[in-house]
Amino acid sequence: MISSLILVVVVLFLLGYFTYGRFLSKKLNLDDSLPTPACRINDGVDYVPAKPALLLGQHFSAIAAAGPIVGPILACLWFGWVPAVLWIVLGSLFIGGMHDFFSLGASLKHKAASIGEIVKEHMSPLSHTFFLLFVWLTLIYVIIAFTDITAHTFKTFLGETAFGPAVAASSILYLAEAILLGVLLYRFKMNLWAATIVFLPLTLFIVWVGPHIPQPVSSCLAAISVKQWDLILLGYCLFASLIPVWLLLQPRGYLGGWFLYLVILIGLLGALVGGSNFEYPAFALDGFRSTVNGKMVFPILFITVACGACSGFHGVVCSGTTSKQIRQYKDARLIGYGAMLMEGLVAVLAIATVAMLPRGSETLKLEPNLIYANGIARYMGLIHIPYEAALPFALLAFSTFVYDTLDVCTRLARYIFQELTGWRSRTGSFAAALASLVIPVLFLMLTKEKGYLVAWPIFGSSNQLLASLTLLALSVWLIKTKRNPLYTILPMIFMMAMTLWSLIALTIPFLKSLLNPGTEPISRDVLISGVCGIVLLVLGVVLILEAARTLLVKRQNRP
Repeated sequence: MISSLILVVVVLFLLGYFTYGRFLSKKLNLDDSLPTPACRINDGVDYVPAKPALLLGQHFSAIAAAGPIVGPILACLWFGWVPAVLWIVLGSLFIGGMHDFFSLGASLKHKAASIGEIVKEHMSPLSHTFFLLFVWLTLIYVIIAFTDITAHTFKTFLGETAFGPAVAASSILYLAEAILLGVLLYRFKMNLWAATIVFLPLTLFIVWVGPHIPQPVSSCLAAISVKQWDLILLGYCLFASLIPVWLLLQPRGYLGGWFLYLVILIGLLGALVGGSNFEYPAFALDGFRSTVNGKMVFPILFITVACGACSGFHGVVCSGTTSKQIRQYKDARLIGYGAMLMEGLVAVLAIATVAMLPRGSETLKLEPNLIYANGIARYMGLIHIPYEAALPFALLAFSTFVYDTLDVCTRLARYIFQELTGWRSRTGSFAAALASLVIPVLFLMLTKEKGYLVAWPIFGSSNQLLASLTLLALSVWLIKTKRNPLYTILPMIFMMAMTLWSLIALTIPFLKSLLNPGTEPISRDVLISGVCGIVLLVLGVVLILEAARTLLVKRQNRP
């Protein structure tokens, strides 16, 4: 039964947190008697010390988003639930959790500097520039994929029923609620737990009111096309990336964290007491090839699951925004390692929504966000919540997770663009945020209706290669500071092999069309994937060579 699998995963994650997590914590040797960068600088904009409960919710909702839902569901559909679950559990425990925790710890030891700054200090200026370019492009792909997924959520139809306008209305009210919470917490010094008692019921009321908005408003929202929603969401990203973190990012992340905890609880209870059996095949493989679409389990599984097991984006969040909000060093293990294990649990619960369905089910033909929402709605039916009310709740929860990642991504892209250009002024902040959204606008306007399907393989490959390059930078840092790099090097080698393999596979159709122009014209999607794949591949190889050169020069200069 599915309940047995969920129990085993929960026990493994708890054991991992209290054993391997504690082991990694000792290796980092974070001194809790010293003030953190957030406490030393505390500029009220980017460096703002946050309580652990507030920061955990904000960090968790920022890293979770659609990645641990869409990716695991696709991997389960293509390869079966056993390969997907194995990679999520092992990856979260020994690669993803370590990657996040060490990224956060290294940043704290470098005055909350980004991973790019750590690369600059311990490798070379060229490595720094190329690494920042790679990170910036990876964030761009995250923005593209998650913007388009959210836009499609706002246009959701099941049969004759339009659920999208209700989700869109609730989302708008939810963002307004988050700004109100930020003002009350930081300007009127409202107690956090008092605010929680007031605003959590208000969030549930917002979920309820979405399907009950007046018909003229619903019709107006329904008339907005997917491409128009793309532009609206990117406009939101511009706004959210420029305002202080206390006004929207922290309070919205805190509410999103509670929302995510509630959905996890619903998923856990549904999986544990729902009595669901495994209906979908444990393996959908013929050898190493998927029986669904012919894709190879190596390397496609490892770039499709993405955030559910390991994510380079997490390292950027840890060293970009989270490290600037850590109040005490002892909070780093909970927020760095613990949040990754929680995300792994979200990914396994997402797989459960597929595993409970027989292979011929009509639900399996829906988009991944709808498969997930359908599963959560079925679980809520166990406590007699009508499907018509449960589905909008699940869809809003999904889009809420994505919101948290979208504005964090844009803010991080702004930081990196400013770091590359040295444009630190307020005008520079606006220009950097605007520049970071130009490519997403062009990409989403030029691709077909489902632009995220084109972006997902690029996002998955670049995201996992970014994790590999982050582990490479951390390994160089550990070597140069005379620490044991074994627990970063071995995962780095595996991730590097999988992601370079996938990027090469991504560029082959483009290169074939380029070398044989007489066969058939290059499609727009193949052109975009091929060019992006080649750029990322070149940047990745240059960084690997630079790291090797740095270590070789250090070895030659050793007395």
